[in-house]
Amino acid sequence: MSTAKWTGRDDGRGPEHRRWHHAVNEFSSGPGVSLIGFASDAGVRRNGGRPGAQAGPDAIRQALASFAIQPEFVIRDAGDVVVEGDALEAGQENLGELVAKQLSDGHLPIVLGGGHETAYGSYLGLARSGLLDGRRLGVLNLDAHFDLRTADRASSGTPFWQIAAREAERGAEFAYAVVGISEPGNTTALFETAVELNVRHLLDLDCQERHLDQVLDFVRGFIADVDALYLSIDLDVLPAAQAPGVSAPSTLGVPAGVVLEVCRLAASDPKLAMADITELNPVFDVDNRTARIAARLAHTLATGRPVPEGH
Repeated sequence: MSTAKWTGRDDGRGPEHRRWHHAVNEFSSGPGVSLIGFASDAGVRRNGGRPGAQAGPDAIRQALASFAIQPEFVIRDAGDVVVEGDALEAGQENLGELVAKQLSDGHLPIVLGGGHETAYGSYLGLARSGLLDGRRLGVLNLDAHFDLRTADRASSGTPFWQIAAREAERGAEFAYAVVGISEPGNTTALFETAVELNVRHLLDLDCQERHLDQVLDFVRGFIADVDALYLSIDLDVLPAAQAPGVSAPSTLGVPAGVVLEVCRLAASDPKLAMADITELNPVFDVDNRTARIAARLAHTLATGRPVPEGH
């Protein structure tokens, strides 16, 4: 575990000058948003991608630090789970424990990856928290890829296949939807697996700005069918020009404005149990462009949720 130090722009005292670094450094009681870093490259390496995502959590924190935030929002930083070398499975277990603790304490966890292997650790936390007992989980993934690969070893390409297997073990139907699928980025075998698992999806071609209403209707329909929502965001869903700092840059992508609107919709729904933002690779970022959009997504999720009574 490690905990980052938050610093940033300071325009003066008083709530009217409050920024994220102030919020994190305050002592606040009651439920709020809890940030968790998952510093991992292991899954990306196993999947043959470009390593560098291990530095993603701190890059997102740095981009968030000077964002303005209203006084009523409670923000905590629960620190990092660091995956040393190839110890991915142990790291996912540790992430699950930390996510479960934050959920049990009444917080909304937002996990900052790390490769998309982060998602299986996020799910383990949901399963261990007791939040899913007697409830149908819906997994909404904003991603150019299904990440339903079958393999002997976990990687950044296998997390939702692993989640499907665990959901079957608990006797639950696997409810999984993906927004932004790239046809050239997914093999016929992956599309067939998606059909076998009854995965709902929208192609990136059908998620452009002119399709916003249809995209939001798709998301609303999915949320209506589940009891608890887990939102996972792979930054490679965005156009390469907006998010160059990822393991596998998109050839088309879903515009940032559409992704932000999906996040606003998810955040406003009380069914949202947790979220993660993955695949930021600062090594390949340009002018911190990807880190800044990742920070904006995290900010949208944190400030778009209903504020608890008493705040």
